[in-house]
Amino acid sequence: MAASPLVAGRGEDDTMGFDNGRGTGDFGNIRRVAMISVHTSPIATLGAKDAGGMNVYVRELSRQLGRQGVAVDIFTRRSDTFAPDIIEPFENVRVIQITAGPTATVPKETLFNYLGEFASEMALFGLRDGVSYDVVHAHYWLSGWTALLLRRYWTAPVVQMFHTLAALKKEAARGALDGQESSLRIESERRLIARVDAIVAANARERAEMIWWYGLQTSKIRTIPCGIDLERFFPQDRAAARAELGLGPAPTLLFVGRIDPVKGIDFLIEGYACLCADWHGVEKPRLIIVGGELTDGGLGPDLARVRERAMERGVADGLIFCGPQPHETLARYYAAADLTVVPSRYESFGLVAIESMACGTPVVASRAGGLAYTVEEGRNGLLVPYGDVPALADALGRALGDDTLRRELGAGALVTAREYSWADVATRILALYRETNAARRAALTALPAVAAGD
Repeated sequence: MAASPLVAGRGEDDTMGFDNGRGTGDFGNIRRVAMISVHTSPIATLGAKDAGGMNVYVRELSRQLGRQGVAVDIFTRRSDTFAPDIIEPFENVRVIQITAGPTATVPKETLFNYLGEFASEMALFGLRDGVSYDVVHAHYWLSGWTALLLRRYWTAPVVQMFHTLAALKKEAARGALDGQESSLRIESERRLIARVDAIVAANARERAEMIWWYGLQTSKIRTIPCGIDLERFFPQDRAAARAELGLGPAPTLLFVGRIDPVKGIDFLIEGYACLCADWHGVEKPRLIIVGGELTDGGLGPDLARVRERAMERGVADGLIFCGPQPHETLARYYAAADLTVVPSRYESFGLVAIESMACGTPVVASRAGGLAYTVEEGRNGLLVPYGDVPALADALGRALGDDTLRRELGAGALVTAREYSWADVATRILALYRETNAARRAALTALPAVAAGD
């Protein structure tokens, strides 16, 4: 096992670093940003394990920053021996594979042991490539801890986005074993909130809960929502989308996401079974599941468990498993659906809900986390308490059975989605970078000069 990053090298709060060649002395100008996404690559196929909304956020924010002339290097842990060291998916954007720990997929819970190595390798990359960074933007708590370790080498300020918080996930789990979070993660998040330069919260509720649960009064948390690509997600002809996907005219529900307990897939299957039991239409509703693992032999273990649960409830014949899909194909699935269901027990934002709305497809979602902000009851979708199976079945049945209601919700969904363009989000994030960079450098300039050799 690798040495703990807390004891390797200089102290974790050491802020003295060096400029390694191509930095900027202009406090207000942001030329190069280091994004850190330790546990998952932003170019991974969505719906696979650990590949979800955070991947989309990192990738799309980086692409928009690149369009605005900012160079972005995204650092992620290498899990594939044959993957290129550097991939350039967009203009001004590089994805850089860092070797830290085994070159294989490992559980997230073990990655903390390799963060010291990850940070050191990032610093070495900067030296070899001759670059320095104006801002380090970390995603998820593991990446945030890596960013703190990088303060041994770099003076750039750290902007943190958690995407999910341990305390909130634990509270939402209501004691379920799969919702337990380690004390290491909870304490690490508390220390990150106290020590990073700025924090991005996806909505006002997340900001308030962050302060409440971690007991820290701080003004450094900024509320900036996630975004969507309105050039990719827009209304399409439903019949054409269904024909392209090989679907008939039956009422269609859609689930998009990882097959993870926090995404509420068990809740969805129970609600779907209850819906089907009370359905009086000509054709029974079907449920499309985009996400999870498909294998040569059929379904991976996660989807096999979903099918087994559906078989126990007598509705397995209504499920269509599509596996993970490239992000650019998701709009067809949203267009083909009558409703998108987001049954999560916790979401910091709920990107799937907004993507569906941008395609004109209303949402039925749990009243959980950020979903209570993005989904407005009766305006762009319907909200139900997480775990209330009869309420979920009733909302699905009410919307599927009322064409006028769905049209009204779809129209409201389009209005909502236009508030979340990535171009606007990137502009707000870039303004935060400029402010944070200027404050950090001003603070360093004010420090007493360090004598040579000290």
